[in-house]
Amino acid sequence: MPPFKLSHLDHVAVRATDPALSIEWYENVLGLKQYRLEAWGEFPVFMLSGKVGVAIFPAKEGPSYPPNIGATGIDHFAFNVSNQDFTAAQQHYKALGLSYSFQDHHYFHSIYTKDPDGHIVELTTQVLEDHLIYG
Repeated sequence: MPPFKLSHLDHVAVRATDPALSIEWYENVLGLKQYRLEAWGEFPVFMLSGKVGVAIFPAKEGPSYPPNIGATGIDHFAFNVSNQDFTAAQQHYKALGLSYSFQDHHYFHSIYTKDPDGHIVELTTQVLEDHLIYG
């Protein structure tokens, strides 16, 4: 179980070439719990921390699908974490041997890594007080 907690994001739909591998990755790297809703059948599989997370669907690629509709390939999605959890996440990633990059966005600091399908996963934390960002 990771030593950090995600703060918020509803969900992002992810099309995975190997859904089982993606499910395992989200469990081990971000500590998301698997939820399946009977009425929806086998997919989507929700991987959640509280009420936030990722909905996993199998990728469907081929000539009958328009580009980026049903295929793998989203730009990125972000989970917000506290400053303390941001530090813990970096330590967890290092312990897993997971490659990541850091970016200073002035108001926020972020780390970026990739899941098994190459989707960019961002963890971001606010570094300035609310009134300096939101007025």
